[in-house]
Amino acid sequence: MSDDLNDIKAMMQAATPDPDADKKAADLALAQKNFAALQGSADGTRLTVDRPTTGLWTGVKNMIAKLTTPAGLTASTALIAVAMIAALPMDFSSTRPTGVSQTEAQLAPKPAVAPVSKEVPEPAPAPRTAAKRDTAAPERLMAADDSLANGAANGAADMQVTGAIAESAPAQIIRQREPVLQDRGNTEDFANAPTNPVQVTSETPVSTFSIDVDTASYAVVRNSLTHGQMPPKDAVRIEEMVNYFPYAYPTPEGQPFQPTVSVGQTPWNPDTQLVHIGIQGMLPVLEDRPPLNLVFLIDTSGSMNQANKLPLLKQSFRLMLSQLRPDDEVAIVAYAGSAGQVLAPTKAADRTTILNALNALQSGGGTAGQAGLQQAYSVAEQMTQDGDVSRVILATDGDFNVGLNDPEQLKTFIEDKRDSGTYLSVLGFGRGNLDDATMQALAQNGNGTGAYIDTLSEAQKVLVDQLSGALFPIANDVKIQVEFNPATIAEYRLIGYETRALKREDFNNDKVDAGDIGAGHSVTALYEVTPTGSAAVLNDPLRYGASETPRTSDELGFLRLRYKTPGDANSQLVETAITPDLGPLSDAGFASAIAGFGQLLRGSDYLGDWGYADAIALATQTKGDDPFGYRAEAIQLMRLAQSLSE
Repeated sequence: MSDDLNDIKAMMQAATPDPDADKKAADLALAQKNFAALQGSADGTRLTVDRPTTGLWTGVKNMIAKLTTPAGLTASTALIAVAMIAALPMDFSSTRPTGVSQTEAQLAPKPAVAPVSKEVPEPAPAPRTAAKRDTAAPERLMAADDSLANGAANGAADMQVTGAIAESAPAQIIRQREPVLQDRGNTEDFANAPTNPVQVTSETPVSTFSIDVDTASYAVVRNSLTHGQMPPKDAVRIEEMVNYFPYAYPTPEGQPFQPTVSVGQTPWNPDTQLVHIGIQGMLPVLEDRPPLNLVFLIDTSGSMNQANKLPLLKQSFRLMLSQLRPDDEVAIVAYAGSAGQVLAPTKAADRTTILNALNALQSGGGTAGQAGLQQAYSVAEQMTQDGDVSRVILATDGDFNVGLNDPEQLKTFIEDKRDSGTYLSVLGFGRGNLDDATMQALAQNGNGTGAYIDTLSEAQKVLVDQLSGALFPIANDVKIQVEFNPATIAEYRLIGYETRALKREDFNNDKVDAGDIGAGHSVTALYEVTPTGSAAVLNDPLRYGASETPRTSDELGFLRLRYKTPGDANSQLVETAITPDLGPLSDAGFASAIAGFGQLLRGSDYLGDWGYADAIALATQTKGDDPFGYRAEAIQLMRLAQSLSE
C-alpha cells in the first residue's frame, strides 16, 4: 500500500508547476508600493483645537482606563464589598466563627450603625445573667420588629437563631423573639443590726434575746471567701457562725434540753472573761416520729437559671428524699410568673414520680412569691391529718420582686399561718440578688430554720445530717435572759444575736414569738464580761450614782430560760446561777475562735491587736474531734480572710 501512496505523491508533485521567483519578487514590490501610497488621507491636515492635558473629563477618562485593568477591577470590587458590609445592619451573633460562644460574640467589637428613630437602651458592659423580669417597667422590653430594625449589632435585643440559612438566594434566617430581661445588678440585702454595745451592769443589768439555730450566715461568708472576696459586713451574723458547728454539750435527761454554763478567759483581752452558755436538745427515737408531709415551694423564676441555683436545688432535694419514710408524702408547688402545683401529694415510696417532677422544673418569668406561699400552705392543709407533721420548705434565691415583698407584711402573713401547725423553713441558693432580710423574716416568723446552700456538701449537712432538727422541734419560743451581778461584773456585752434582741418584759410574755430548738440541735451564746476593778472597764462611774454597790453575792449572774413544748400555749422556766468556779467546756476554745473570727470580719472595735493569725492559732489548737471536716474548713477560711485582708 505504501508503494501506491508514493506513486500518487510523485504524480501530484509532477502536476504542480515550480514557482517563478521573478514573478514573486515583482508582485511583492507592487504590494509595498500600493500600501505606502494609499495610507492616510490625500487631503491636507484638518484644523483642530489643541486637546487639554488636564481637566474633569480627562481625569474621568484616565480613571476609567485604569479601573478597567485587572488590578484595578480587583481593588474596586473589594472596596465596594467593604462599603456594603459597613452600611447594612447584620446580626453578627448568627455568623460568629465556630468555637466562639454567644457571650463572646456579643462582647466582640461591633460596627457602628446608622441612627434610628426609636431610642434603644445602652448595651450592658458585661454579659447579662438571666435576671427576673421587672414587671413594674414593661416599657423596657423591646418588640421583635424594633430590634430587627435597629440591628442586633448594638445589643438592643437578644435574638436566638433557630433556623438555618437556605441554599437558594436570598438567604433567610428564622428568628425567635426572646424577651429582654432587665439586669438589676447586685441587689443583695442582708438582715443585721449594729454590733451590741458594752452595757454598764449597774445601769442595765438584764440582757434578753431569742435563741437562733440558723446557719445561713456562715455559708454566705464561706461562699464569699472561696470566691476571693471579703463578705459584706452585714452578712456576718456571729451567732450563726458559732452555731454552724456541733458541740459536745451534755445530753439532757428527762427534759427537751439542758443548759450548760462555763466561764473562761477571753482570748483577745486578758482583763475580761467569756461566759459560755450551751444548750443541747435531746434526740428522740426517730422510729417513733409521726408521718411527715412536705411541700416543696420552689422558685422557678428567670434568675434561678444558674448552675448554683435551680440545678443545685434539684440535686439537694434528691439527697433529702433518701431520708424520708415510704409513708411520708411530698408535694411540689412552683412559682414564677404564676404559681402552680407541679406535683400532687405523692408517697415518698414513689421516688421516680417525685424525681421526674423535680427534673421537669424549668426557670423563667417573674417571682410571684405571695401566690406561691398561699398555694403551698393550702396544699399543706389538705395533706394534714391528725397527728401528722406538715412543713413547707421554700427554696429560692430570695428575690421576692412580685407580690407580697415587704418583710413586715410577710411577717404578718406567716404568723397567721404558723398557728395552724405548719412551719416554714427557707433555703437560699445563689448570689447576686439574695434577699437575706426577707428570708430571715420568713424563717424566724414561720417557726422554721434558715440555711444557705452553695454546695452539694452543704445540702448534705442541712438536708440529710440535720434534717430531723429542721423538721421536728422539741421546744418552741425559747428565750434566754441573763441578769448580771453589778457587785462582781462591771460591764458586759452579748456577742452576736443583734437581730434576736428582745425587750426585758418580752421574756415573761408567752405571746411573744422566739426561736425553736429542733431534735438534736445545739445552741451557743457568748458574753464578754468585765469584772469589777478590772483595767478593761470602759465606762467611768456616774457622778451622781451609787459610789459602791454592796457585795451580797459572789455570783457573776443568773441565767433564766423559757420554752414551750410543741403544742402548748404556756411556757416553762429553767434557772441556774453563773458562778466563777464554772470551768470552761471542752469546746469553749473553738467556739471562742469562731466568735473572734466573726468579729474580725465585722471590723469590731473590741479586739485590740488580736487578729486573724491569733484566730487561726486558737482554732487549730482547739479543733478537737472533727469527723466531717467542718472545723478544718473554718481554719482554711480564716487563712483566706487573712490573705484577702492584707
